[in-house]
Amino acid sequence: MLRTLKWLASSVLAVVIVAALCIALLGWNWLRAPLERQVLAQTGRVLLIQGDLDVKLGWPWPRVSARQVSFANPVWAAQAHLLTADEVAFSIHLPQLLVQRLKLSDLHLVKPLVFLQRHADGRKTWLLDPNQHNDNARIDIDRLTLDQGVIGYEDTANKTSLLAELSTVPAPAGNSRSARVNFDAKGKFKGLPLAAKGSGDSVLALLDDSTPYGLSLDATIGQTRIQAQGHVTSLMKFSSVDMQLALSGDNLNQLVVLTGIALPATRDYVAQGHLVRQGNTLRYDAFSGRVGSSDLVGWWQVKTGGKRPLLSADLVSSQLTLEDLGPVIGARTGKLQAAIKAVETSGASGAVTPPSKRVMPDLPFKFANWDSVDAEVKFSAQSMRQASYMPLEALSTQLSLKDSVLTLNPLQFGVASGQINAVVRLDGRHNPIQAEAQVQLKRLALAKLLPADQKGIASTSQIGGQIKLAGSGNSVGSMLAHANGSVALLVSGGQISQMAMEKAGLHLWEIFRLTLTGDKQIKLHCAVANFDVKAGDMQTNTLLLDTEVTTLLGTGHIDLAQEKLDLTLNQKTKNTSPLALRSPIHINGNFAQPIIRVDQTRVAARALGALTLGVINPLLALIPLVDAGPGQDSDCAQWLQGKK
Repeated sequence: MLRTLKWLASSVLAVVIVAALCIALLGWNWLRAPLERQVLAQTGRVLLIQGDLDVKLGWPWPRVSARQVSFANPVWAAQAHLLTADEVAFSIHLPQLLVQRLKLSDLHLVKPLVFLQRHADGRKTWLLDPNQHNDNARIDIDRLTLDQGVIGYEDTANKTSLLAELSTVPAPAGNSRSARVNFDAKGKFKGLPLAAKGSGDSVLALLDDSTPYGLSLDATIGQTRIQAQGHVTSLMKFSSVDMQLALSGDNLNQLVVLTGIALPATRDYVAQGHLVRQGNTLRYDAFSGRVGSSDLVGWWQVKTGGKRPLLSADLVSSQLTLEDLGPVIGARTGKLQAAIKAVETSGASGAVTPPSKRVMPDLPFKFANWDSVDAEVKFSAQSMRQASYMPLEALSTQLSLKDSVLTLNPLQFGVASGQINAVVRLDGRHNPIQAEAQVQLKRLALAKLLPADQKGIASTSQIGGQIKLAGSGNSVGSMLAHANGSVALLVSGGQISQMAMEKAGLHLWEIFRLTLTGDKQIKLHCAVANFDVKAGDMQTNTLLLDTEVTTLLGTGHIDLAQEKLDLTLNQKTKNTSPLALRSPIHINGNFAQPIIRVDQTRVAARALGALTLGVINPLLALIPLVDAGPGQDSDCAQWLQGKK
């Protein structure tokens, strides 16, 4: 036993003596060939050290440096080498190496060229196992510094290809900590063009969870611009963030490429605020900006760790522009206004309204992304920029998105001195989306809803009502096209223009008289619109307008799928008119441009009758033109209930 121990001691001593002699005579370069053979055997890839190799011994962190180094990529990679550098220097953790784990600290690269690639099947060139699949077969690097170089990254599956040039800005004498690394990157990120430039601290703290890394960035990805300045702790984990962040772009929903979180479609936007991450919460605080021409302030945050990220926000606009809501509900540019104000010339006589003439929002919701996030968002607009076609005064809502079901409850509008209260539910678990909406209208001032040139027609009248609809579709337009439910509206009290009612009754004598004496207001008893909605077709249950002088009764339907109107109004005069061309009034056309016309056949028949009788006796010519009346006042409450 003693002889064996002596032999082992002698052998170890001989190895140490031989190694010491080799180092003394040849330096550490004699290790290059064994090291290259070992790397090839372990990884299947070639390591070449064509310059000097040097080792400074120390425990547990000996420091290694090598010149003119290259390490090959796998044969499937687009670039031949993963790394080439004029010099590589690092400290290696020996205890980790003894358990076959490579951990480096203070890695310094001089003029490196680094090309990383990820294969569509999941292989990664920076993994060192022979098949590049084992995520544990990587080099852990605490901190990295470099002089200047190029880093490339390729990921065809994610349509990403980046190339960044880096250079070091020397620090002023005696202040080495202020050295910076400038970078300039170009390429594509998830299919979108990318251009980025900026600077960071000279030491890249990749895994350090305690040292903040200073970073300044100005990047454009697609149509999104990102400007950030502050600190990030651990560049691999982003364990904490403290930055001033400015964002701008054409559409908020384009941020899904960067965040993986579904955001609503919007008009162009800008925002700036304070981005902070602590633990599993990322918060954008005290931000201000605009969407379209509407200002926006508030905060939002994303909390991870659950089934999916939870987005919370509280957003306020002091002055909201109506058009800026258009993209949120799927309206094309200008069509939200067109839905209320006719701005196009209509070819309305056809059976089908062409897409270019339609005004209902028809852009599909991107509900496939709804399962990427849950959300609880409060939004309020304290005032609305007045639009002549829709006198909105305020807006508030609370949005909830959970398990792909989006709910707006409540959704409240201040409109025309009244209020619209709604509850909307969109179930994105189904394709098409299953939608439900309940809407209540309270005390809307009719005069404020009429166009500017018609505001004198009605005064002090108020509109109330209730809408209950359920349907399916991936846009607002398609949901309405398949809707079932009911629509009930009531205008009560107030006054209305007598001239308008005499024109509706085609009372020529009264029109002539009022033209001479001037219009006046008469009592409006009520107006009722009550529809049953089945498969997108609004069938008239009750359509009534009752005043002191006449009652208009309507029949027909409204086709929501084709946005077509097919209504007929018949008059019941309450006072005898000596000269009238009473005729049904037809309302046709489409939503963009309704066509209102009288029944020309009826008018012609009455006029022909007057001419015929006039041949016999001129006084008899007036008989067909006399509207004998009288009608009766309507019971508005019963009409609203559809009992008459």
